[in-house]
Amino acid sequence: MAQTVRTIVFTANEAQAPELRRTMTSLPQVRIVAELDEPSLLAQAVAQFPCDLLIADLDPSAPVVIECIRQLREAKPDLAVFALSKETQGDLVLKAMKAGIREYLIKPLNLDELEQAIAKITTTSVNSKEPGKLISVMGSAGGVGSTTIATNLAVELADLVGEDKQVVIVDLDFRFGHVATLLDVQGQYTVADLCSTQEELDLDIVRKALIRHETGVYVLRRPHSFAQAELITAAHCANVLTTLQDMSAYVVVDGPTRHDPGGRSVLDAADYNFMVLQMLVTSVRNTDRMIQELGTQGFNTERIEFLCNRLGRESGHLEIDQVESILDRKMFAAFSDDWKNVSASVNIGQPLKSHNDKSRVRQEIRELAMRIHDPKGAEQLASQRGGLMSRLFGGKPSAGDTSHEAVTQ
Repeated sequence: MAQTVRTIVFTANEAQAPELRRTMTSLPQVRIVAELDEPSLLAQAVAQFPCDLLIADLDPSAPVVIECIRQLREAKPDLAVFALSKETQGDLVLKAMKAGIREYLIKPLNLDELEQAIAKITTTSVNSKEPGKLISVMGSAGGVGSTTIATNLAVELADLVGEDKQVVIVDLDFRFGHVATLLDVQGQYTVADLCSTQEELDLDIVRKALIRHETGVYVLRRPHSFAQAELITAAHCANVLTTLQDMSAYVVVDGPTRHDPGGRSVLDAADYNFMVLQMLVTSVRNTDRMIQELGTQGFNTERIEFLCNRLGRESGHLEIDQVESILDRKMFAAFSDDWKNVSASVNIGQPLKSHNDKSRVRQEIRELAMRIHDPKGAEQLASQRGGLMSRLFGGKPSAGDTSHEAVTQ
């Protein structure tokens, strides 16, 4: 896998922002950790978010943006800065280079040129510490089981990495989140306490906020009250997640539950985005609408993988092949309908690994964790077991199903 490049993007051109975002996130190594539209905030953002690259759109106020970059580079001489502009005058390009801008890219942004420029900075920073992987698990609707999957996925990843590395699960449902309930843990501090500062987070404070579960996974709870939830911004949330990535092998987030700029910032920064759906018309419709809206906002929807939950004989009239055709995407994984074990696990506050480690749904979530942590090992396991998991590793979505129109209307 290519080295991750955590990137801050600045542009004052609101109309061009979605296309810039779409181009940036089409490169698998790029993770957007912050987006700005005011040049005076550049220094604050770079101080707040760990990043490897700043991409700054100079238009329409190139002199102002270049001066902000010059001041920023004096404080952060190692930060790579790329400029983007439609202007090609030699004196402007020279002024930009003197300010410390490493690459001057001409609009419209050429993807190959951008990739080559990013390759240069990753080559020169091969010894830098790779951040932990960020995994987002979001539901296509309430009640589809995304919290159960996210929580148990974090537990399985913690088991796979062992005691020497840390796995954290963060509850991003700030009002109704139940990650702590599913693991039956309590603590004084929550994500709201870490979001109370605009400055770089103190690692000792972060460690105090994390609750260690007996399985080895660490939990960052939702806020205690609705009032606290209202105070959390997208910038706060991104700051917490990037800090946790520097401390952990994996950071699993239950959410985002909203698809506003705050929620999208989590998706932009994530290494894996999983959307959970069921074999229900309402769930598939919601999924299709969410994907379309994210695409309109400039998010690269190819970064979203689908997880089918509660699959079984009682799934109704929809089949996986039909839904794959409707969404024009393969399912990344599927989980059996095992209401007895899952409901008991939720009600007693134990992960499936502790409640019934032989249950089928627990084994399927374990396989998902292995696909993330050890893809080759997971593929061998799937081929040995055969069945649905083996099929999900290969093949293409079926096409031409007549139910497409009925579901997506």
